[in-house]
Amino acid sequence: MHPIDEQTVLVTGATSGLGRALVQRLAEAGATVVAHGRNASRLARTRAEIREVTGRTVDTIQADLAELAQVHRMADEVLERYPRLHALVNNAGVGFGPPGGARELSGDGIELRFAVNHLASYLLARRLAGRLVECAPARIVQVASAGQLALDRADPFTEHHYDGVTAYRRSKLAQVMASFELAADLVGTGVSVNAIHPATFMDTAMVSESGGSPTSTVQEGVDAVWRLLTDPELDGVSGHYFHGTHDAPPDPQADDPAARAWLRRLSDSLVAR
Repeated sequence: MHPIDEQTVLVTGATSGLGRALVQRLAEAGATVVAHGRNASRLARTRAEIREVTGRTVDTIQADLAELAQVHRMADEVLERYPRLHALVNNAGVGFGPPGGARELSGDGIELRFAVNHLASYLLARRLAGRLVECAPARIVQVASAGQLALDRADPFTEHHYDGVTAYRRSKLAQVMASFELAADLVGTGVSVNAIHPATFMDTAMVSESGGSPTSTVQEGVDAVWRLLTDPELDGVSGHYFHGTHDAPPDPQADDPAARAWLRRLSDSLVAR
């Protein structure tokens, strides 16, 4: 792997929580950091705060990942601006939402959690994979969750008996399944793809919105993701799911080739649309 101070790293969802803390740690370590966010003012504030704390400037890129056209535009911008890219951390996500919250749709009319947590990271990783291969060794880290639930082929977007927790858990399993598929596609390229549950109920706005109480710190989550990004002992380790710092079994559906192939066909049809 390249020394961290020679790497260019893109982190999505970088204006709060784990993403914000990870960007600061990367900046402190000397990496060229590209911080993604949805809100321009929050991005500017994050950039200013990190410059004040670390003395280093991070780059920023704005996109609403709930619109696939903006994900495509973001990928185009990254490819144009950065001839070198060594790591992608797909951290942006939508949580459970408030208890009893109504079903929400993305800008493309897709269930919001499936769209942001799975489809956006799926599309961005596949659009940027070629650049990562060119700069290999490189790593893709998908920030998933231990809260996984098998997808229902008859109702992949949770149109029936909706609740935010169910939609979230299905979207996070989809993210793990897609990580395994991409890892298989990239065997032999020097690009690893792994999914991780960084920590349980970190002290973040996402957890607060759901009405939950924190049981771990953001720093615990950052440490776990940092290991996947930087540990030389993980060179060549790909297609795994980690719970914190430990290799762990995902929901059984993630290990079902037929289920992964079905999800891939569905995802490809949605991003093409």
